[in-house]
Amino acid sequence: MIEFPPGLILIVGAFALAATRGLGFRVLALLLPALTLAAVWLTTDQVVQIGWLGQALTLVQKNAPTMVFATIFAVMTLVGALFALNMERRVELPAAFVYAGSAINVTFAGDLLTMFIFWELMAVGSTVVIWSAGTAEAEASGRRYVNVHLVGGAVMMAGLALHFANTGSLALTNLSNLDDTASVLILLGVLINAAAPPFGSWLPDAYPAASASGTVFLSAFTTKTAVYVLMVLFAGTKILIWIGCGMAIYGIVYAILENDMRRILAYSIVNQVGFMVCGIGIGTQMALNGAAAHAFAHIIYKALLLMSAGSVLYMTGKRKCTELGGLYRTMPLTMICGTIGALAISSFPATSGFTTKSMITDAAAHEHLQTAWLMLEAASAGVFLHAGIKFPWFVFFQRDSGLRPPDPPLNMKAAMVLFAAACLGIGLYPAPLYAILPFPHAGHDGPDGPLYHAYTAEHLIYQFQLLLFAGFAFFALLKVLKRTETITLDTDWTYRTMFPRIWIVVLGPFFGWLAPAHHFVISTLPTLIRKFFTDDPFGVPPHLIRRRLGVGPTVALITLFLAALLVINLL
Repeated sequence: MIEFPPGLILIVGAFALAATRGLGFRVLALLLPALTLAAVWLTTDQVVQIGWLGQALTLVQKNAPTMVFATIFAVMTLVGALFALNMERRVELPAAFVYAGSAINVTFAGDLLTMFIFWELMAVGSTVVIWSAGTAEAEASGRRYVNVHLVGGAVMMAGLALHFANTGSLALTNLSNLDDTASVLILLGVLINAAAPPFGSWLPDAYPAASASGTVFLSAFTTKTAVYVLMVLFAGTKILIWIGCGMAIYGIVYAILENDMRRILAYSIVNQVGFMVCGIGIGTQMALNGAAAHAFAHIIYKALLLMSAGSVLYMTGKRKCTELGGLYRTMPLTMICGTIGALAISSFPATSGFTTKSMITDAAAHEHLQTAWLMLEAASAGVFLHAGIKFPWFVFFQRDSGLRPPDPPLNMKAAMVLFAAACLGIGLYPAPLYAILPFPHAGHDGPDGPLYHAYTAEHLIYQFQLLLFAGFAFFALLKVLKRTETITLDTDWTYRTMFPRIWIVVLGPFFGWLAPAHHFVISTLPTLIRKFFTDDPFGVPPHLIRRRLGVGPTVALITLFLAALLVINLL
């Protein structure tokens, strides 16, 4: 049995991977995730702790949703590595392994501090994944991305510190009452990582800036790790119902407006995570099962969609819908796999979305949350509009763009086929997934009720009606939905445009007036101090100062500073 955090295999192995080349690189890239997946399932049921700064850190503890999240994180790393094998970026894959390994270790963390340490390590790995694309856009987006996540981490750390000061405990506990500032700060820090509006604009800004393979990795871990943490700490927090519904609607609106195929899919992540957040807010066993199952399925079909889009980008160098079209002629496998992913995200029967997402909507209906149910159903119809039809239609069909690229290399095709098969497999036979959910026997009849049954006549008829209506709406409004060159403003406009302009127009003149004082403090004053101790302005050599004071000039300065500080405090 394994008695260490299984994600360490990826984190430590990343350094070995960065040092290898050629065949060894490719073998290690596939071997490390495979070993990690095995370690996830061989990890002991016992709690593993270490002592640190007087605290017992719980490195390994299987919580209720641990297995479902750790399993899909490891599977995603394996198939994502297969997709990325031919990419000429030696830093990207090791960084992705640090990112993925940290996410896996978050799911095994048994206390708040251990969870936070790996949570922050995720931000380091994901930032390097973005920067490894090597473009000016990636550099700028990566800077904004890491700043947002540093702020989110600082907010979360403040909450954890307050929680420890109030309770003296770092144990994982339900904080859904939000009865103190600590709980609110922790929730806010997690929601920033979950890309909840108005803090979520970092996601469509950063993810499409990464490479074709980097975006695939980015889509899987940050937001779904936030879903995991919300499930562990905030299950049943009612405000999450409405935050989740808002995310579901917000993602649709911006995805419909977008022209960039990868930004369409990035906004779709926000939409889908909204379903999971809503399920966590509902907080029943069925809803939590639905959130976990949908996270599992979402990672697969979203990665498949981004692999399809990444393959198009890799083979054509183009990413805007207005530049693409007619690619089904020469990229049939990419088109088929992308269409399967589009059907899965739309909850089409026989695909994974049909057997997972409906658990959340059914839980809302069962709890008589009519408004939330209506918002989620409207969001489901919108998903079919922007991801189920819009993405494959404008990229692979519509007009002939004149582009004739072939399907991508073998490893990329193999990765897409594997995840396409998984979308169909979970859709047709979801029992293995249901078996590892947090409450594997939770149905509407209670904790001992039957497993969830998606394929009822009522559910099938309703879903086909919803999809047919959304499909009709798309083609009826095709002239309106047809993409043109546009710029979509999101909340990141505030810190990308508004704040810099305020700084220049409003604060610039004010700081201009302070320029002489600023120059004196940072330039003139240090020069005078240096001259005093080196150039002998008063005829006193430095060695005499040392002899008379018994200390060197630096120590003398520090002593004077401390003395002045003491005088100020006494006054």
